[in-house]
Amino acid sequence: MKKVSMLTGLTMLAGVAAMAGNFCDSCSKAKATKAEINEVDYKIAAASVTHNKKWGQLEFEIIVQGQAGRSVSKPAGQMNGAPVDGYVFPTTLSSEDIGFSKTEGIVALALTAHADFDDTPLWDEDGDGNYGNDKVIWHPHWVVLVEDKRVPGGLSVKEFDPKDKSVVLPKTNPGMPMYMDSPGFQIVTEGKAIRVVVPDYRVRFNTNFKYDAVGVYMQLYTGGGEGHSADGKMPMLGVYKVYSVLSKKLALPYQVK
Repeated sequence: MKKVSMLTGLTMLAGVAAMAGNFCDSCSKAKATKAEINEVDYKIAAASVTHNKKWGQLEFEIIVQGQAGRSVSKPAGQMNGAPVDGYVFPTTLSSEDIGFSKTEGIVALALTAHADFDDTPLWDEDGDGNYGNDKVIWHPHWVVLVEDKRVPGGLSVKEFDPKDKSVVLPKTNPGMPMYMDSPGFQIVTEGKAIRVVVPDYRVRFNTNFKYDAVGVYMQLYTGGGEGHSADGKMPMLGVYKVYSVLSKKLALPYQVK
C-alpha cells in the first residue's frame, strides 16, 4: 500500500515541477510579493542530507545560487493572505516517522520565514523572552503535502477536521488544523547555504530515505475565519509558486549519505 501511495505522490509532484515558474495572476498578494523576492536566492544549486552517526543526527543543507535566506516577502499586515517563503525537502519518510497519525501525502521538512504571524509557540527563536513575537526568523516545520488544484503551485499542506479525534499530531504542533509541526530544530544561514539539524530520534531513527529540494512561495488563507479555511475556497496553506526544483522532475532521487 505504501508503494502505491508513494508512486501517486511522486506523480503528483512531477506535475508540480512542470508548473515551476507559473504564478497566480489573480492573486494580488502573490503578485506584490513577487516584486519583493530576488528569485536567485531560491534557485537551488545543490542539496544534501548527511547522517552524522557520531552525533546521532541528520544534517540537511541547501545551497542556492544567490544568498540563502536573504530575500523575504513583504508582510501582508494580516493573517489572511500572509506570505510564507520556504526551502523545502520533500522526502520518502512516512507521516508516522515524524509523529503524525498515518495519513496519505508527501512528508516534507520546510524551512520557512514569514512576518505576519508566529507559529512556533513553544520556541523563542529571537531569544528576547517573548515566545509569541518571533517574526522573520527562519524556522522549520514538518508538513504533509497533498495535491491541490486550487493553487498554481499544485500543492497544499493537508488539512483535517478539528473534531476528528483519530488525528494524532506531535506535541510540538502549533495548534492549526493541518498536518504541520513546529519541531524547533536549529536553522543556520551562511552565504549560499541554509542548514538544519534533526536528531535521529525525531524521525524514529529512520535515517535511510530519499529526498529532493525545492524553493517555493506559499500563502496563508483564513477566508473562513481566523485560524481555519472552513469555506474551502482555498487551502489554508498553499504553494503559489515553485522557484526551483533540484532534480527538475521532483522524482526524489537523492539518498541520505
